Amino acid sequence: MAIPKISSYPMPTQALDNRVNWQANARRSVLLVHDMQDYFLDFYDRSSAPIPALIANTRRLIDQAHALGIPVVYTAQLPEQTPADRGLLQDMWGPGLTAQPQRKNIIAALAPQPQDIVLDKWRYSAFQRSRLLEIMQKQSRDQLIICGIYAHIGCMMTACEAFMSDIQAFFVADALADFSAQEHDMALRYVSQRCGLTILTKTLVESLQTRLPASMAELKSIIAISLQIPASDLQDEDNLLDWGLDSIRIMSLLENWRRAGLELTFMTLAEQPTLAAWWALLCKRELANV
Repeated sequence: MAIPKISSYPMPTQALDNRVNWQANARRSVLLVHDMQDYFLDFYDRSSAPIPALIANTRRLIDQAHALGIPVVYTAQLPEQTPADRGLLQDMWGPGLTAQPQRKNIIAALAPQPQDIVLDKWRYSAFQRSRLLEIMQKQSRDQLIICGIYAHIGCMMTACEAFMSDIQAFFVADALADFSAQEHDMALRYVSQRCGLTILTKTLVESLQTRLPASMAELKSIIAISLQIPASDLQDEDNLLDWGLDSIRIMSLLENWRRAGLELTFMTLAEQPTLAAWWALLCKRELANV
């Protein structure tokens, strides 16, 4: 009745063929971190595949979402649930988290930040008995990026319900984990052919980056993540080279902005390495391209 101990298996590394070719857009997206609580991770050996990749890729998605202003929503089951609240989950899985309330927390490596939203989780789909749809509609967002556990249960059901609400689901293949490789693969194949788009973390991150920062605060956040420092440490007139922004990082930023249609040269950025100067260049070039 309870969740079984889960054996190690390799994290998928190849993208599947999809029926749709949706393109993720930071201004349309919400990131859903699904059920990444200590209780559910305890069924794995956290040092063995697929868990290290799951945590690392989810962390990368969260950081990217924060940098681009994408809302981050977590689901988490409550440690206290009445029989009516638990419903048929009791028949299928037993008491679950209610038997181990001390394991309720989202794992420390992915802990929510103050700006993030944590929704109580009641059923397989994150939309059931929650404000998820309302949150998305109020912000005019119609894309849901899904990562977490378990792929063939709550994650897949959430993708299905997103589809039925005309929300494009992006199912991040290597930021999910499941009971087995077979069930993980089944979930990916179902979503790719019936209700969403499967994608790898790297591909999704690159896709989301192909737009220009929408504000000075967003530009500062992107630079701070690249430097691995708090955004609050950076001042608009600071020389970014003094902070350690090297040519490799500048080229990476430049390539992302070029893919978004911005024509700038490396020397233009390197000769004026401040946030204020870069924001002025971004605004000037974006207006020229309108």
